[in-house]
Amino acid sequence: MTEAPLDLLRRLFDAAIASAQPERCVPPFLPAPPKGRTIVVGAGKAAATMAQAVERHWPGPLEGLVITRYGHRAPCSRIEVVEAAHPVPDLAGREAAERVLAMVQGLTADDLVLCLISGGGSSLMALPAPGLTLTDKQQINKALLKSGANITEMNCVRKHLSGIKGGQLAVACHPAAVVGLLMSDIPGDDPAVIASGPTVPDRTTFAQALEILRRYGIDEPAAVFAHLRRGAQETPKPGDARLARVDNRLVAAPQQALEAAAAAARAQGITPIILSDCIEGEAREVAIMHAAIARQVINHGQPAGTPCLLLSGGETTVTVRGKGRGGRNAEFLLALALALDGLPCAYALAADTDGIDGTEDNAGALIGPDTLSRARAASLDARARLADNDGYSFFSALGDLLVTGPTLTNVNDFRAILITAG
Repeated sequence: MTEAPLDLLRRLFDAAIASAQPERCVPPFLPAPPKGRTIVVGAGKAAATMAQAVERHWPGPLEGLVITRYGHRAPCSRIEVVEAAHPVPDLAGREAAERVLAMVQGLTADDLVLCLISGGGSSLMALPAPGLTLTDKQQINKALLKSGANITEMNCVRKHLSGIKGGQLAVACHPAAVVGLLMSDIPGDDPAVIASGPTVPDRTTFAQALEILRRYGIDEPAAVFAHLRRGAQETPKPGDARLARVDNRLVAAPQQALEAAAAAARAQGITPIILSDCIEGEAREVAIMHAAIARQVINHGQPAGTPCLLLSGGETTVTVRGKGRGGRNAEFLLALALALDGLPCAYALAADTDGIDGTEDNAGALIGPDTLSRARAASLDARARLADNDGYSFFSALGDLLVTGPTLTNVNDFRAILITAG
């Protein structure tokens, strides 16, 4: 290995991102054109680039609208791209969701709806259920994001506060054929959880959504609880005849990004170990586990000798108790640096593959054996910053933030720990 460790980690991250670009992933999964119209709708951080790939490879006429995050636009000529807010929904997302639902009304059995769904779609395609307001949804989203709830729990709640998610978009398309092209940012790649499954039957219930809010101590707004207790109209369930012509296809997932990084590492004579593509849990606890494995490599040559690359994906959570800045990847790396405690030969990168860690302007950050010593020299207290959920400020002060801008794809978090031969 001749490349500098942190430079190599960045290049491995770039390889992971390249493997999940819609131009590469979407075309092989496109269906045949229908007899009738083709309508393209969708939402997510990768929705615009997915729409762009469809336009470039679709052999016939099409029209439609997709919703993506501010700053994630890609040029399209036939499919309208609307930008909206993430992770807390805004008026632009609500109005666009209303337009999406209207666009698929009145279709026939000869028509086809292509639904382009990627992570972030829950917030971007925000259509409150009857009786709820956008303010209600904003308040619940903010509370869930701070609570430590995992993405499956959050999306269970979101489905039952929505007029379009949890299979309801697909129902609105009936009797047209529906092909969902899904990019997974979900641990386990469950289609029903990706962007709250607008084209997928929903196994969860109002009662489960209510229990999740109670579990995390969320008790307002009152309108949300009244809506969940009432449970007037459940989301469509498996076996619903209106979903019989829905075909959901997974076009990209975290595992392929990890495999791309592993292949690039192997080409450099480094042994890659993919720990898992679906790790969940508190970011700082996950960091402790990763540090323990790194020590096992150095101390005992297990599960591989050096040089070795530990890779993992999934989506950790952060229970926000402090007032600092930073997403789950910055939190993970700050906790990892403390757990490694200057361990020689250990370097790491953690980043969100969409290019945005939480709500900040960085994808993630990088650490090396000298991270804590440089922090002490700069009068930065790593433990205090972690207690304040202030990973962004910590790494910003060191100049170790990873800033990519929007990558226009999204296959969840990417973590890589490089253990060199010394």
